[in-house]
Amino acid sequence: MEVRSESEVHIRSEKVPLQQGQVIQRTRLKVWFIRVCSSILIWTCLVQLIAVWELYHPRLFSGFTGYTKLSLHVEETLPSPLPLLPARNYTNNGFLQVSCNGGLNQMRAAICDMVTVARLLNLTLVVPELDKASFWADPSNFDDIFDVRHFTASLRDEVRIIKRLPKRFSRRYGYQPLVMPPVSWSNEKYYLQQILPLFSKHQVIHFNKTDTRLANNGMPPELQKLRCRVNFQALKFTPEIEALGEKLVHMLQARGPFVALHLRYEMDMLAFSGCTHGCTEEEAEELKRLRYAFPWWKEKEIISEERRSQGLCPLTPEEAALILQALGFEKDIQIYIASGDIYGGERRLAALRAAFPKIVKKEMLLDPGELRQFQNHSSQMAALDFIVSTASNVFVPTYDGNMAKVVEGHRRYLGFRKTIRLDRKRLVQLLDLHQNGTLTWDDFTAAVRQSHEGRMGQPTRRRVIADKPKEEDYFYANPQECLCESARCDDLLGPDNSTEVQ
Repeated sequence: MEVRSESEVHIRSEKVPLQQGQVIQRTRLKVWFIRVCSSILIWTCLVQLIAVWELYHPRLFSGFTGYTKLSLHVEETLPSPLPLLPARNYTNNGFLQVSCNGGLNQMRAAICDMVTVARLLNLTLVVPELDKASFWADPSNFDDIFDVRHFTASLRDEVRIIKRLPKRFSRRYGYQPLVMPPVSWSNEKYYLQQILPLFSKHQVIHFNKTDTRLANNGMPPELQKLRCRVNFQALKFTPEIEALGEKLVHMLQARGPFVALHLRYEMDMLAFSGCTHGCTEEEAEELKRLRYAFPWWKEKEIISEERRSQGLCPLTPEEAALILQALGFEKDIQIYIASGDIYGGERRLAALRAAFPKIVKKEMLLDPGELRQFQNHSSQMAALDFIVSTASNVFVPTYDGNMAKVVEGHRRYLGFRKTIRLDRKRLVQLLDLHQNGTLTWDDFTAAVRQSHEGRMGQPTRRRVIADKPKEEDYFYANPQECLCESARCDDLLGPDNSTEVQ
C-alpha cells in the first residue's frame, strides 16, 4: 500500500479548485464570445434590410402633394456607403462591349440603356468605352469620370460588369467580335428576338454606337426603373470631380440664390446646327468650314434664319439676356454660365453681363491649380457644370440638347426643382416683334411669362408620339415611372397633366 506524504495530499487538494476555476473562466469567455457574434450578426442583418428598403423605396416623394418648392439646403455630410447586395445568380448568355458616342450626357444616358439591355439579355457587360473622336477629342476613360468601383458594385444584384474581356476573347488571340450598332429607339422585343440569338454564335457583340438605342416608351416598368437606378444611383462621378463640384455649389450658395444658365452658344453647336444669327460673315464662314470638316455631321447646307424660325437654334447671349429679364429675374441675381467657351468670347457676353453683372463661371471661382487636372478634358469639365446645374435654384437651358434633358430629369427626380424649358419657336417670334418695335416691353414680358407657365418643371406625363420617337419627350428628361409609387402616379401625373399626342 502506497503511503503519501502530507505535503503531496495538500498539493493535490489545491489542484482541484484551480482546475474548476479555469473551467468557469473558459465558460464565461465562450458565453461572451457567443453574445458578441450574435450582436454583430443581428446588426449586420438589420443594416442589410435597411439598405434594401432604401434602395427600392426611396423617400424622395413621401408626403408629396404637388409642386415642391426647391430647398436651398445642401447636406454637409455624405451618406455612408450602402452594404453590397448579393450578386445576381444567372446563366451568362455572352459578353456585351459598348462604345458610347457623343458628349458626357449623351454617353451617360447610353450607359444606362446598355446596362438595361445587358440585364434584359443576361449578358456580362464590359465597362463602357467613352467617345474620344468627337469634336472635343476628350481622352478620358470611364474611370476618369465615373467611380467605376461603385458602378460595378452597386449593380451586382442586376448585372455582372467586368473591366475587360476574358483573354480567350482578346483580339491578340485572333478573336473577332461582331461589331454593329443596334437599331435606334428599339424596345425589348427587338433585343430579345433579334440581338439575343446572335450571342449563341458570336459570344461577344460590340455595339459601336449607343445613343438613343432604347425606346422612350412602351418598356416594361422594371426596365424603366433600372434605367433610373443606373442614372441616379450607380453613375457617380469620381471623388475628385464630386468634391470640386460640391465646392463650387457651396461657394455659389454662400453668395445667395443662383441661376444655372446652360448657354449652348458654343462653336460646335453653332457649326452643327448651322445657326449663325448675330455672327459676322467671317464667323459664319468659319462655322460652315467646321461643319464640312466633320463627315458624320450629315447636313451641310443650312439656311440659318429658317432653322431659327423653327426654334432649332440655341438662343444667342443677347437673346438670353432679354428673356431672363422678361421672366422677372432681378439684376443682382447670380448667373452661373454652365458651358464651354462662348463663341465670340466676352464680346458676345457683353449684353448679358450688362443686364446681370453677377455672371460667374467655374474658371472665375476656382484657382487655376484646382482646374488644371480637368482642363483639356471636356467631359470632366462638363461633369462639374452638371453638379452645379443640378443643385442650382433655377436651371435655364437655351437649347434642348442632351445636357438640358438629362439635368432636367435629375432635377425632377430630386423633387421637381425649377427648370425653365424655353419655347424657342415662340420666343424668336416675340423677340423679333419686340426688337422691330411692334411689341412693347410690357407686352413682350407678359407674352413670355404666359407662354412658359406650364414649362417650369412641374409634374407631367411624357409626350408620346406614335412612330415619331425623335419628336416625343425624352425618357431621361422626364422618367415618370421613377418619380412616384405606382399607387400614387395617377394623382401626381393625372389626366389633366397628360401631353400624349394621338
